Formats: sequence, C-alpha cells, structure tokens
Amino acid sequence: MLENTAMPEPTLAPPQAPPQAFSLGPGRSGGAAPAKAAEPVIRIESLNLFYGQKQALFDINLKIRPNTVTAFIGPSGCGKSTLLRCLNRMNDLVDGVRIDGSIDVHGISILDQGVDVTEIRRRFGMVFQKSNPFPKSIFENVVYGLRIQGIKNRAVLMEACERSLRGAALWDEAKDRLEDSALGLSGGQMQRLCIARAIAVEPEIVLMDEPCSALDPIATGKVEELIFNLKDRYTIVIVTHNMQQAARVSDETGFFMLGKLIEFDKTEAIFTRPKEKTTEEYITGRFG
Repeated sequence: MLENTAMPEPTLAPPQAPPQAFSLGPGRSGGAAPAKAAEPVIRIESLNLFYGQKQALFDINLKIRPNTVTAFIGPSGCGKSTLLRCLNRMNDLVDGVRIDGSIDVHGISILDQGVDVTEIRRRFGMVFQKSNPFPKSIFENVVYGLRIQGIKNRAVLMEACERSLRGAALWDEAKDRLEDSALGLSGGQMQRLCIARAIAVEPEIVLMDEPCSALDPIATGKVEELIFNLKDRYTIVIVTHNMQQAARVSDETGFFMLGKLIEFDKTEAIFTRPKEKTTEEYITGRFG
C-alpha cells in the first residue's frame, strides 16, 4: 500500500551479498504446508526503537498467531502505530530511526539488512487511517500493485480485481462502475477499496492503522464485518483507539502505554479480567 503522498525508497546500507530470499510461507498460491495453528506467524523479541535519542518502544515481546485478528490499543502516542510500521519496515523511511531486537516472520528475521525490503512490503498488505484511493478508476486502483509487479494480461488482472473486490465485500456495489473514478465512492467504500487493493497482491498479513476512525457507524460496521471474515485467509493486525471495536473484532489484544506493552492476552481476558492495574484503569475509562 502507498501513503497519500509519495515516499522515497528507504536508504539502506548496501548488503555484502544479494538480498536474502524472503518468504512468509505459502501465501495464497499453494506451495509448502501452512504453519500449524499453534505456531506464531510473527515473533517480536526485545524490540526497542529510537527516534534519534528519544526512545519510542521499550523491550516489546509478543507473538502473533496465524489467521487471527490482533488489536493494539492504548492512548495516543503510546507506540501502537510505531510498532505496526516496524512490521513492514516503514520506519526505515524516517530519518534517525534505530531499532534493536528482532522481528521474525516464519523464522526469517525481517530486520536484517540483507532482506529484500520490497518483498517484505509486498507480503504485508497495509491499510491506513485515511482512505487513500489513487485518482484512477476503481479497476486500476485494485490492480495497481499487480501492474507494478509487471502483470499486463487483462484477463489475469480482471480475475484478480473481481476476487479482491469480492474479498473486500465491494464487488456488488462496484462491478458496474469499474471504469469510474475511485474518488466517486463513499468514504466507507473507499476504505474497502483500499482493503481490496491491499489483498490483490496476495499478502499473508494485513496491517490496519485506525481503518475506521474517519467512517460513520454504518460504514464502520461493514469494515468490521469484513475484518472478521478476512481472518479466514489472512493474519490481521489492527491499531485502534476504539476499545469497543477491539472487543468486537479481535482475538487477542495488546495494551500499550508510553511505548511499553503493558499486557497482551486473549481479548476477552483483557476486557473482563485484566492482570495489570493500568490496563484495568484504561479499560474502565479512568484515563485515555
């Protein structure tokens, strides 16, 4: 996925060897056997992040299981989005960022300089807080990532477009408007279009940064239902300020405070029997 404005490619020290082959597993096209349900897709260990001299993340440790929705909650500025952007190396684009610790995806360390960052970002779909369709047709928005990969066959692109729009619960609303500008869609439709664009390149993991914050309750409900249905095919990590939303859509929840992961557990446990007093105070609205 792309931000609303174009961002430069990250400047990394050139590796001494060709980029390490990167694979998150079988993806959606077959291949090796999928990961066992008990094995985490993502392992984050002792992760610390610094913006210059200021530390933003402190010793983060957590595991994310496949085909689940994991929610990051906490007050503004607590490190939720910063951690999310570590997962697809988007923090590489920020000057002065330094990261210690490890993030492993299926046993591959994605923080190694020898890893192909472009491939990482291809396998992590990203949906941002504000829907950001390109000033192109609905069709061209959905297949944008595939065209970047060099796919030109119209039949292949059309098949991917329909599959992705169906996956984003937008096909019935858009199938007769594929050549119309995406900017003519409603806000909720635009966000679902961005989800369709993210899944068109067949990622395994979908990252969502406040995907419903700018939507009305009806559009929010449609996106939440979509998130629930998508976890059958994808592992989803969502950042949200809306605790009710986290409770509705997620399987596991991490509560962050001042750059620290205070508690991580099953969502039901976080909201009904938190172990940490700070978590309980946040959940019950004593601060936020």
